[in-house]
Parts: sequence; C-alpha cells; structure tokens
Amino acid sequence: MSAPLHLVLDWHDWLALLGHFMLLSLMSVGGAISTTSEMHRFLVEQQHWLTQTQFNDAIAIAQAAPGPNVLFVALMGWHVGMNAGSTVLAVLGVATTMVGIMVPSTVLTYTAAQWGHRNRDLRAVRAFKQGMAPIVVALLLSTAWILGSTGTGRADWPLWLLSLASMLVVWRTRVHILWLLGAGAVLGALHLV
Repeated sequence: MSAPLHLVLDWHDWLALLGHFMLLSLMSVGGAISTTSEMHRFLVEQQHWLTQTQFNDAIAIAQAAPGPNVLFVALMGWHVGMNAGSTVLAVLGVATTMVGIMVPSTVLTYTAAQWGHRNRDLRAVRAFKQGMAPIVVALLLSTAWILGSTGTGRADWPLWLLSLASMLVVWRTRVHILWLLGAGAVLGALHLV
C-alpha cells in the first residue's frame, strides 16, 4: 500500500470533483466501471489526488465486496478526502463522488426509460439499443487496459494471459466464476500474477 498524499483542496477543487463525476455519470453507459479510464486520467494523472495503488485498490476492494460494484467510486472519494487530511474530508469525498456519479445518470435513465418504453416499437429506439452494445464493450476494454497496466503504462502480461484464459473458460465451459476468482486469488497470493 502506498503512502497517502498530502493534498490541500479548496472549495473549487471539491466542485471540480463533483462536476467531473457528474459528467462521468452521463458517460457511464455500461455502469460506473466503464468510466474508470477517465477517472484514472483525472484523479491520478491530471490532478494527482490519488496514487496508482489507491486507484487500483479502490476498484479491487469494491469488486470483491458484496453489494453494488459502484462502491469503488465511494472508495476513490474516501481516498481523496483522506489524502486531504481528515476523516471529515473523506466523508465529504464519498458524498461528492457518489452524488456526482449517481444523480445525473439516475435522472437521465429514469426519464429515458419512460420515453423508451412508450416508444419501444420505433425503429430508432431499437437501433439505438443495438448500437450502444459496441460502445459499452469498448469502454469495458479500456477499463481492462487501465487495470492490467502497471504505473509505467506497460502491460502485465501474466495478468493478461490469466484474464484471457478466464474469459475463455467462462465462455466455453460451465465452470462457476467463483472457482476462477478463487484460482486468481491463489495465484496472486503465490505472487505468480
């Protein structure tokens, strides 16, 4: 685990964090996880509010924990606040990132779902639904690239091979995904990936 950063954030920074996550909310077609590449660019590379380790740990912990996987956003907000120096700011970070990522997409989804349901037989509605599938896949692949790369931008090839093998096993067999997660945990504990 890397040492926390020592940030000084003013109210402009908190508004920028909220605004950025509100924009990401509107981009999160495949769920919040599909926007992690942009979160990484903003939080780690541009603002330097999180370290690469904090970013990766937030995603890994939230994905492993029971419950909604959007909790990684809360962990990122928590890390930003803790890096700014206090638990109170960490709670502010959680509130800021979660409100930012949840409210716009929720309002948009609710409104669009009502309209789409009323107009489900229109050719344009059906075409839109079919056209969004490749976009979601591309966003998820960009997330996989960020998570599979080291801080230097080079890919961790054993991890990529394990991911590819897992994908093929899930696709072509009936092996339950929990067995694959367990195998990945054992390989990680043995420092093989």
